[in-house]
Amino acid sequence: MKKEVIGPSQLFAMIVLFELGTALVIPIGLESGHAVWLSILMALPGGVMLYLIYNDLYRQFPDLIISGYTRKILGKFIGWPLSLLYIPVLMFNGSRNLREAGDLLISASYDRTPILIINSIMVIAVMYILNKGIEVFARTAEIYFWIMIIMGLVCNGVVIIAGLVDYKNLFPLHYNDWVDALTSAYPNIWIFPFGELVCFSTVLPYLKKSRKSKKTGVAAIILSGFLLCFTHAIEISVLGVDIYSRAAFPIYTTITLVNVANFIQRLDAFVILTLIIGVFFKMSIYCFAATVITADLFKVKDYRRLVVPMGVIVLFISFISVENYTSHLNEGKVFLKYFLPSICAVVPILLFLVHHIRKRFGWYS
Repeated sequence: MKKEVIGPSQLFAMIVLFELGTALVIPIGLESGHAVWLSILMALPGGVMLYLIYNDLYRQFPDLIISGYTRKILGKFIGWPLSLLYIPVLMFNGSRNLREAGDLLISASYDRTPILIINSIMVIAVMYILNKGIEVFARTAEIYFWIMIIMGLVCNGVVIIAGLVDYKNLFPLHYNDWVDALTSAYPNIWIFPFGELVCFSTVLPYLKKSRKSKKTGVAAIILSGFLLCFTHAIEISVLGVDIYSRAAFPIYTTITLVNVANFIQRLDAFVILTLIIGVFFKMSIYCFAATVITADLFKVKDYRRLVVPMGVIVLFISFISVENYTSHLNEGKVFLKYFLPSICAVVPILLFLVHHIRKRFGWYS
């Protein structure tokens, strides 16, 4: 079978769509109050640093995904079970993205449609695109990247034209605001959404021009960070801290307020489409990462044979994990605090340090 390859521009589009994903529509960094936008900017350098670690490990082991070089660096007896831990965490986070999409669609437009139907359609689309291969998926991302950018410019532009923005909701920034912003940035925003790029340790080996992985990834992360910063700043300036913190989906609440000359209004369809596109690509990459790691650990030659079982399990988890959206948010806080940092930051940094120590002292056999 011909090896699938993706180009730098496709990798760029995939990273941006992945980073925006659900982080664009749900409130993040609530601990920082009206300085959420500042927290995102503070977390951005840490996100770039994490990606540079992922990229360095990829350049050291260009033909291996994360489960492969984990076994190479730590040995089979430690590396195999450690790699196995990635699978349930990635699947669980993918199911959380699916649940968030279903809840917003039901609360916004499809209140009479069972969430099973909505989530099933999304999972079927994910399984279909992954069965076509990472190359087809990457070309699709390249197209939808521009659709997302255009919709974002339209929505934010209309909100500003409508005169809804009040910059007093963003300032002033006192000493405590800076401290709260930093506390919120690390580790919360640092891990979600920037640390989630650990999934791309399974995508980078498909990059055709490996030497461009560093510049492409860093540029995509910086663009994503500024887009998130700008969007959440607009939301807070329109809604204020109180409504922003209580709204399940602040971007949806913001766009429903738009009314330009009683002509331009009801743009909530753009937000729903943005969520569907973002969740589709984010969940697809999570499922892809979990699938290829499973295939690597259990020696399945073609990862596509595992796509359907993986999709069914993710769909099942999205239903049994929580009873309602409030429980979903509470569960997310625990998951973000105790589990996600381990696979996004702790393990990759450990692998980075151990590899360079072993390489420096010639401890590889």
